[in-house]
Amino acid sequence: MTDSSLNPTFVLDASALLCLLFDEPGADRVEARLTRALVSAVNYHEVLAKLTDRGVEAAEAKAMLAELDIDVIAVDRDQADIGGEIHPLIRGVGLGLGERSCLALARSRQAVAVTADRLWGDLDIGVSIEVVR
Repeated sequence: MTDSSLNPTFVLDASALLCLLFDEPGADRVEARLTRALVSAVNYHEVLAKLTDRGVEAAEAKAMLAELDIDVIAVDRDQADIGGEIHPLIRGVGLGLGERSCLALARSRQAVAVTADRLWGDLDIGVSIEVVR
C-alpha cells in the first residue's frame, strides 16, 4: 500500500489551468503537478469558455487542453453532495459552481486542490489546497 501523501493527486481549478496556459506567475508550479492532475468537467468547460472569450478558436482551445493530457472527470452524485455540503461554508467567499466543483472533486478523491485564486488560502473545509501564486 502506498502513502497518498507521498504521491498526491492534484485537482486543478480553472484559474490554475489558465495560469499555466497563459504562462502567468505560478505556471511552473501548476506544470509540476500535471502528471498527477485531474480536472472537473465543469472546470474544463470553464477554461474552454475563457479561452474562446480571449479570442482562441474552439478547436485550438480543445487542442491546447488535450496537449496537457489531464484526465477530465465527470461530475457524479458524490461530488454534487460534497458541493452542496461545502456551499454554506464558502457562501461569503464568492466562490461559484466551478470552484465548488474543483473542491468537491478534490475532497472526493482525497486530493490537493490547486488554484491561482488567493481567496482559497484561508478556506478550512476539509480539503488540502495549494495556491500557486
